[in-house]
Amino acid sequence: MTIRPPRRVLSIVLSLVVLAGAVSTAGCTPAKAADSSRITLGFSAWPGWLPWQVAEAEGLFAKHGLNVDLKYFDNYTDSLLALQTGALDANSQTLNDTLSSVGAGARQTIVLVNDNSTGNDKIVARNGITSIADLRGRRIAVEQGTVDHYLLLLSLAQAGLGQGDVVLDPMSREAAAEAIAAGRADSVCISAPFTTKALQRVGSHAIATSAEFPGAIPTHLVVRRALVKDHPQAVQALVDTWFETLTWIKDHKDAAIDIMARRGGVGVDDYGTYDAGTTIFTLHQNLDAFTAGTTPAHLNYQAALTADFIFGTGMVQHRPALDGLLDDRFVKAVPQ
Repeated sequence: MTIRPPRRVLSIVLSLVVLAGAVSTAGCTPAKAADSSRITLGFSAWPGWLPWQVAEAEGLFAKHGLNVDLKYFDNYTDSLLALQTGALDANSQTLNDTLSSVGAGARQTIVLVNDNSTGNDKIVARNGITSIADLRGRRIAVEQGTVDHYLLLLSLAQAGLGQGDVVLDPMSREAAAEAIAAGRADSVCISAPFTTKALQRVGSHAIATSAEFPGAIPTHLVVRRALVKDHPQAVQALVDTWFETLTWIKDHKDAAIDIMARRGGVGVDDYGTYDAGTTIFTLHQNLDAFTAGTTPAHLNYQAALTADFIFGTGMVQHRPALDGLLDDRFVKAVPQ
């Protein structure tokens, strides 16, 4: 299988301005009360998910009739496990991590595309390592079984290598970033905002990024299928809230970037460097992504490629079933 292969303070917000323009009317009319149920929504430190912090700070969940318990996870893997075990009703996570959960028996559904990673997932190496081929026999710090591991496998395959050609050092993204910054690791595979810490080591640099694999790392609002079945109005309200949040960010640039940078644990200058590496999806791009097609821009196609890859490389023991994975009714119902 083959998968085809920052610096103003307000740059990521300016990107959101452009992207939100296509949905600027979304959320102008508050949704009817979703229902009285409490929805537990998880997210982690990724630029494409930090707008959820803006939604909470500005009362946009309540505006849409939602009672949301927003939970931030320092450790991304913990959020994946929380959704699998039912401790969360919904979570922001990548396509490949969702498929890994589905392959392990979880019943999860993608209802929204938050963004595509277009460079903010990186393989960072110390000075003297100049290419993926140079990683042969090297020890690489990575949060095993997650999107970082997935990017590493994609990059190794592109260079004609496999997982057996390197030595994995499993650790959290935060620990991995600290390890290379302190000189305790030769290479790490990591995502923003942890890349900022990793690149503090003198001479460290990215030898591969998600920009080299267009469409391979989309991120999503993923919900338990029971939530879709029992509380579809709540799911709709979550999706509507997302698009109104993009509009709020467009109209309140300085306040928005301050909220997101603080939640991500970085300064506004560093946060601005993530602009090009995270492409936030508009409503129109969501609709296109959910439309069946035969390129990586179409979720059905990318999901099949990803399922084949993670099964073929041993990331999962069973190829994930794709039935019920994608549900486009909620993005289709967002006010235009």
